Amino acid sequence: MSEFKRIPPQEAQALREKGAVVVDVRDAATFAALHIAGSKHLDNHSIADFISAADLDAPIVVVCYHGNSSQSAAGYLISQGFSDVYSMDGGFEQWRVIYPAETAQGTSE
Repeated sequence: MSEFKRIPPQEAQALREKGAVVVDVRDAATFAALHIAGSKHLDNHSIADFISAADLDAPIVVVCYHGNSSQSAAGYLISQGFSDVYSMDGGFEQWRVIYPAETAQGTSE
């Protein structure tokens, strides 16, 4: 895949169940308040460490508030060598409506 793919929350959940890495690009305080269970917080301070430790061929699902910022972040990950990147349409706001039991609080796992 040379470009990221936009997917609905249901497809993101299916990928998550198969072991995809979910990264959340919302601000740290919002992430800590509530996020997709098992997701990793990603920001300008953590991106370099994330990239250096990541499997560039593993599926990555990028999540933001509403599905807009995640597209820019997904494009950036593609430009850094990731090959299987998805941006979740609707963002966390839609996710929490569909999958309220699949959320967690606290800092990055």
